[in-house]
Amino acid sequence: MEVKIGVQHAPREIVLESGQSAEEVERVVAEALAGKSQLLSLTDEHGRKVLVPADRLAYVELGEPAPRKVGFGAL
Repeated sequence: MEVKIGVQHAPREIVLESGQSAEEVERVVAEALAGKSQLLSLTDEHGRKVLVPADRLAYVELGEPAPRKVGFGAL
């Protein structure tokens, strides 16, 4: 699933492909915004962690789960 994170005072958004479900990502974001944790922590499909200070979150956009692409594009 594609996740886009807007960060305050940053010119670009953070885009990552996460293996987590939409419900899991939504729960983690809600906990960060409620003050239960000071960092929003998400893991991408390659196992890399993305950490964003919760007080700097501008928005989080959740995309639809995309099936894996196989083969080459149409000619």
